[in-house]
Amino acid sequence: MAVPLMQAVRVGAYVVRQHITGRKRYPLVLMLEPLFRCNLACAGCGKIDYPAAILNQRMTLQECLDADAEAGAPVIAIAGGEPLLHKEMPQIAKALIERKKYVYLCTNALLLEKKMDDYEPSPFFSWDVHLDGDREMHDASVCQDGVYERAVAAIKKAKARGFRISINCTLFDGADPKRVASFFDEVMAMGVDGIMTAPGYAYERAPDQEHFLNRQKTKQLFRDIFRLGKGHKWRFTQSPLFLNFLAGNETYHCTPWGKPLRNVFGWQRPCYLLGEGYAKSFDELMSDTKWDDYGTGNYEKCADCMVHSGYESTAVMDAVRRPWHIAKVALFGPETEKPMAPEISLANQRPAQYIYAEQVEEQMKEITARKKPARMPRVTTVINAAADKNAAVPADAAD
Repeated sequence: MAVPLMQAVRVGAYVVRQHITGRKRYPLVLMLEPLFRCNLACAGCGKIDYPAAILNQRMTLQECLDADAEAGAPVIAIAGGEPLLHKEMPQIAKALIERKKYVYLCTNALLLEKKMDDYEPSPFFSWDVHLDGDREMHDASVCQDGVYERAVAAIKKAKARGFRISINCTLFDGADPKRVASFFDEVMAMGVDGIMTAPGYAYERAPDQEHFLNRQKTKQLFRDIFRLGKGHKWRFTQSPLFLNFLAGNETYHCTPWGKPLRNVFGWQRPCYLLGEGYAKSFDELMSDTKWDDYGTGNYEKCADCMVHSGYESTAVMDAVRRPWHIAKVALFGPETEKPMAPEISLANQRPAQYIYAEQVEEQMKEITARKKPARMPRVTTVINAAADKNAAVPADAAD
């Protein structure tokens, strides 16, 4: 299975405890972004469009550990930017693993072979390699030739070293279901432990705005892919009910607090994908965010979103409420022929707000303030025959 049995049991027990105690909102996965800097410039990415001063910021080891302590989620996904550019990343991963957290270290794999010796295989650790399809599809997605081959070589080396490894496959408008199905067969043949997949989110700062999927296209694409995958035994790292949702069989509302994000700015509101403000603490994020203002049907920017960062937690909670339902979907796979579930109405959604420039200006002011040295008193040299000729006194001292 894509998720090891012990991990499934531990995470499942955590979810059940939250339900038993009546906790309304709780994190399933802590999304940790200790830097925005990347060594690629993908056309569909909206995470790295910042001034150099912001791209040069890093969360420290202690800040990462404090974020884990605040959230208390059983799973941690370390993303970016490119996490392997962070000098403290080996120490961050090791410390989180020592806390018995399941760590998924996301990477485009360009540095994976070089950095691999800094990490050790562990049942609590998995590489999560970005691969958006076969060679042609992926290299087009990341806007650089040869990246697919380097990623595949790194995957094979990591498997040979005994690491767990999964892939993260984001799909865009124009994806061919047959090619995607063949790609899934290919990565299974490589020995990859699991596949995580989702449609791309329409980041407002992404260079390419033409290839994001709307919800109807997303559902049809995944139905076509899953239909072709019948009997292929693909292993996914996601809940069967989330996959069923992608195929248009569930009317889910998102749970943005299920995968909270801590990055160099703070705790991002409301979710991993949307940055519309930042809280100073996890408790502040959970208590002060106006959660009902967001999600499909509530906010224009959320209209077409079907990404796991918002809906995976919904699927997991549904599995607790309806265990017979997830058992059926896990056994037979997502429905691909019957009518799709009703769609959420967008009639009452509030219009999008665009505050990127304001946030960047605010962060740049904070960075400048931190870098500005404290003003030192002006010093002059006073020569006195009765004193040390090199003695110095403040310029504003009495004559």
